[in-house]
Amino acid sequence: MPSTDFLSELEELKNERLRALTTDGAASLGSGGAGGGEAGGQVRLLQIALANEISVSELAAAWMPSTPEVDIKIALARQAGDEARHFQLVEDRLRSLGFDVGSFTPPGPNPLFEYLKSLPTSVERVAAGLFTLESIAYNVNENFMRLCEQRGDQETVRIYRDFIQPDEMAHQRLGAALLREHATTAELREKARQAVLKTMEIAAAQRATAAARIGTACFPGC
Repeated sequence: MPSTDFLSELEELKNERLRALTTDGAASLGSGGAGGGEAGGQVRLLQIALANEISVSELAAAWMPSTPEVDIKIALARQAGDEARHFQLVEDRLRSLGFDVGSFTPPGPNPLFEYLKSLPTSVERVAAGLFTLESIAYNVNENFMRLCEQRGDQETVRIYRDFIQPDEMAHQRLGAALLREHATTAELREKARQAVLKTMEIAAAQRATAAARIGTACFPGC
């Protein structure tokens, strides 16, 4: 199968599952689900963003030493830096909302990141991380931005629109380009497919659990 056909198939596989995942966030918007009062709820949701950003930055950095391909290693370095910058942007926003950032506790292990850390090959890491996880983040962030607009929080919308979302889109595109370059055999392509499917499966389950806990499916990704 030509690489362009493989990428098209993988995109459709991913997008089919993304549609189901993001529908829940859109439904929360329609039902008015906000996860608490506007000020307190916003701080709570941005703390989720803070946890996500540092987790992805750490993941990309952790993958680098055992990734032999230089172009993938550099892509992971870029991602780690971008996510760290997102952390700082969200941190500054939380501080302006009165949150004591010094009280933030980095998240502990969870099934999604434990799975991602376990991936042994570069193709699986790119498929799960840059290609899929960043696609999830971009799409759920779009719903989160709409919630922020409903609440009148234009500053958070600006941060996501001008800084975070362009990076997430760039990461997705970089992931696709790297898969086109490196997923060149039937075996590697099957590994990529399985990594996409498993990442989507675990992420959907975790987001459903979190939505039940916080009272809305409309919360940010990474």
